[in-house]
Order: sequence, then structure tokens, then C-alpha cells
Amino acid sequence: MDTTRLIIVAVGGQGNLLASRVLGEASLLSGIPVRMSEIHGMAQRGGVVESAIVFGDARSTIISDGEADVLVSFEPSETMRALNKCNSGTVVITNLSPLPPFTVAIGRGTYPDLDDAQKLIKKKTARLIAFDAASLAVEAGNIMAVNMVLLGALIQTGIIPLSAEDVQTAIQTRTKKAFININRKAFESGYSAASKSSIIT
Repeated sequence: MDTTRLIIVAVGGQGNLLASRVLGEASLLSGIPVRMSEIHGMAQRGGVVESAIVFGDARSTIISDGEADVLVSFEPSETMRALNKCNSGTVVITNLSPLPPFTVAIGRGTYPDLDDAQKLIKKKTARLIAFDAASLAVEAGNIMAVNMVLLGALIQTGIIPLSAEDVQTAIQTRTKKAFININRKAFESGYSAASKSSIIT
């Protein structure tokens, strides 16, 4: 089958690894070959976390520069950091709610201008889906559900070969019981949001 290459980027504590494991579980349910790898930054919250997931027939999880079919980013500046993985055919899905690093908070760094960043992304890629996933996560019941909101948006695009039903089942399997309903609602919110042309640029 065709190969689809997905990069997920976030900062520590945003739930990147859970999102990756949900996709892996859903792939097993679907009978889709999948390979995954993870890169961790600082152990504490705030370090960079990147997951590479390859669906289909592939021998390696390595996604080199320019090879990603889709980039999902939980934090706007991380989208810019990972833009080198994209090409003119890549679809980018990004949360627009920033988590500025400590260096910005103490005045020793600057945060990218979001409007300029979106313009650059649109120039370099095929499609940008950008929206405030954090607000939808809060509406679902927990700010930590940003990962599930963005998974919903990802599945809605149809880029990766997984059904919403299998991902919902994987969410139930991989999520702690107390958060299942919140995560399922967050997934549905992201799925719905990605289908609205008003947030797609």
C-alpha cells in the first residue's frame, strides 16, 4: 500500500506521545502497517517532543527533510521549527494557541509573529489548517485534550488511512478512564473544526 509520512511536534506535557500511541493502536485495529519513532527534548515539561509515524509499506521511521506528507503541531513556534520536514505537497495542521518558552518570558528571546508564520507556511506547503485547538480542548473539559482535538482535525482530512471509528476506539483503549469522555469530545470537536472552511487557509 502507499506510504504516508506524519510528523507530530509539541512541547513536553502536551500529550504528543499519547496521540502517537492512539494512532498506533488505531493502525493495528485497521490492519494498517505502521512504524513509529520518538525524539524527546528535556525530560521536564517544555522540552521539544517529536514523533515520526509512517503508515504503509516502509522499512524505516526516518522522515527526512522535505518528506512529510502531513505535519501536526501542538504549538505554533514548533510548526516553524519543523517546517523543513515539509514540501509543496504537505498539509500542515497547527494549534494557534502559543506556549512561549521561558527565554521569551524573561525577555531573552522573541516569539514568532503568528500572521507572518502562517504566510510562510502557506507559501511552502499545499494546505494549512490553523485554529485555536486549546479553546476547543477547554470546551471539551480539559486543556490537556489539545492532542485529541488535533487528532480529530487530522483524521477529518483523510490524509492518513485511519477511520474516525478506529481512532475513537483507540482513544478509549489508551486513555485513563476518567478522561475518556473528555478526549472523545475533544476529538469530535477537532474533527468538526477541520471541516469548516472558515479556519482553513
